[in-house]
Amino acid sequence: MSDDKLDWISVGKTKSFPEGRVKTVTARTVSICLSHFDGQFAAMDNHCPHQNGPLGEGSIEKGIDGQCWIRCPWHGWDFDPLTGKPPGGHDDSGQKLFPVEVRDGEVFIGLEPEPPHQRTATDAMAETMVNWGVKRVFGMVGHSNLGLADAIRLRVNDGEMHYIGIRHEGAGAFAASAYGKLTGKPAACLTIAGPGATNLLTGLWDAKVDRSPVLALTGQVQTQVFGPGAFQDIDLSSAFSAVSHFSQTVLSSSKHGELMSLACKNALDHQDVAHLIFPDDVQTIPSEAPAGKPEGRMGRTDISPSAEDQKDCAALINKAKRPVIIVGHGAQRAREQIIALAEKLGAPVLTTFKAKGLIPDDHPNAGGTLGRSGTPIASWFMNEADLLIAFGSSFSNHTGIEPSKPIIQVDYDRSQLGKFHAVELPIWAEIGAFCDVMSSQITKAKDAADQLADLADRWRMWRNEKDNRLKEEADNGVHSAAIFAVLSKLAPADAIIAVDVGNNTYSFGRYFETKGTQRVLMSGYLGSIGFGFAASMGAWAATQDFEEFKGRKVISISGDGGFGQYPMDFTTAVKYGMNVTHILLHNGELGKITKEQKAGEWPVWETSLHNPSFSAFARLCGGYGQKVLQSDKLEETIAEALAQDKPALVEIMTDADLI
Repeated sequence: MSDDKLDWISVGKTKSFPEGRVKTVTARTVSICLSHFDGQFAAMDNHCPHQNGPLGEGSIEKGIDGQCWIRCPWHGWDFDPLTGKPPGGHDDSGQKLFPVEVRDGEVFIGLEPEPPHQRTATDAMAETMVNWGVKRVFGMVGHSNLGLADAIRLRVNDGEMHYIGIRHEGAGAFAASAYGKLTGKPAACLTIAGPGATNLLTGLWDAKVDRSPVLALTGQVQTQVFGPGAFQDIDLSSAFSAVSHFSQTVLSSSKHGELMSLACKNALDHQDVAHLIFPDDVQTIPSEAPAGKPEGRMGRTDISPSAEDQKDCAALINKAKRPVIIVGHGAQRAREQIIALAEKLGAPVLTTFKAKGLIPDDHPNAGGTLGRSGTPIASWFMNEADLLIAFGSSFSNHTGIEPSKPIIQVDYDRSQLGKFHAVELPIWAEIGAFCDVMSSQITKAKDAADQLADLADRWRMWRNEKDNRLKEEADNGVHSAAIFAVLSKLAPADAIIAVDVGNNTYSFGRYFETKGTQRVLMSGYLGSIGFGFAASMGAWAATQDFEEFKGRKVISISGDGGFGQYPMDFTTAVKYGMNVTHILLHNGELGKITKEQKAGEWPVWETSLHNPSFSAFARLCGGYGQKVLQSDKLEETIAEALAQDKPALVEIMTDADLI
């Protein structure tokens, strides 16, 4: 092609390329090896044909005959910078050359006009993700996922998808897990091969055990170096086999749209992790395969109880004098129906910790939270009950549902029914459908106790107890009861609250009183430290992607140990303008472990922490940061943090013994 038909792209000033130097430059998206030797410039394709080594990171050397050679930094292959030819011995026809011109101290490279984008296998798969409603990707772009990343980039540029570049893949996996817990829809995690992929595993296990749909998209080394132990080559199929319900390697012969459809379907059907492995060379193969679509692939989920179960259930409920409803995380989608059922029966509604907030604590039927992180209100009503009606609860040992009581257990997952012990009546049904069907068949027994009056009395007693505990505060830091009293007051009625693991979690469970439509997110079954702040990023993303959550404030809570797991992703929140508020309880130790050591009569050992000023750190990152030393400053500071339009962190110096 003649020079006048080329696009001439500037790659820098001549002073940036000293004599005898080889550099990698980029013209448009083309990677080029530019060399300067003997007063002349030359440009060739930057990819060594051996293993795609970057020639521009190599060197230019003269042989004994004075001939100049560009030497690949990876394995020493040589090429003539003026002809692109090797000296012989390589199975190669030579490198592509590009015209070079120097104009007014600036170097230009001539490229042919950019051809139309050639659709690839990963384009088909990214288009399929869009069709299945995947709106968000949390990821880290790297050398073994560049083709896939570019396919996602095109979807982002077209406004069909959104991307958040995280600082640690573990934080990305927790963010995606929280996103799925909140919305019931999968977000994706993008990583490179090897360590990028394995960094996902903790967050993916959190998603798996808490039934959250997630797509894990991991790069992989080229197919030609599978197996023998190439750089960053690990057996990803084996590594992800236990954590993923669906895991497949994308091959050149795969039906690419269909494979992504199966991944999305498995994530949604099973509310679990679906994993795809993308070898580097497969990501960019040309493809005209159609994108997959969800139409005709998903069945309805409104499973109603059988007629016999309805009859048996009504008989048990209608004669109960003190029926109590227990709701778990699996009942989130049936919130309104459950509350209506409870109001009809005059029954207290107790929640597991994972379901805290499903019924607001200011509702007349609210009975608080059961279990180790719960309140004495809930325990009292469970002990006094003559029938327990459990919706979407897994009967965790942390919750402590009394197995000797008559129990009606309703769950859409048949494997959960009577999982740990036999129950009086196990019912397979979608919980909302169950409530709709049973609402006309159940009535409050004529001789039923007035449990709502009992509830009001028990709440009065517990609130007096909380007030009395505030008197314990001395000079060692703020009482956690004071923190959550203020946060209960200030948190918006539709706030989404992500909670970490540790003493801060127990205190939140006991002292924070929910209201309105607040949602609480936590690492339930896995109980992983570090979840809190990372989860707030996922929750914030959901507020951008779904009308249901738009405008809702996101708050996260952790101890100093939890925030210290992924602190640099605070800069991620700043970069993307996430107006999340993080409440950090700083006691200088892994307080829960200290407590366990003392309770087990072990010496306290290696639980102390050396911390920076987290509030100063937040300001250095570009966010809001304030430190609170006394409880009388809590309300003013937290209110100011909640009003910020950028990431905010309130660091509260707390007494580790007052939880």
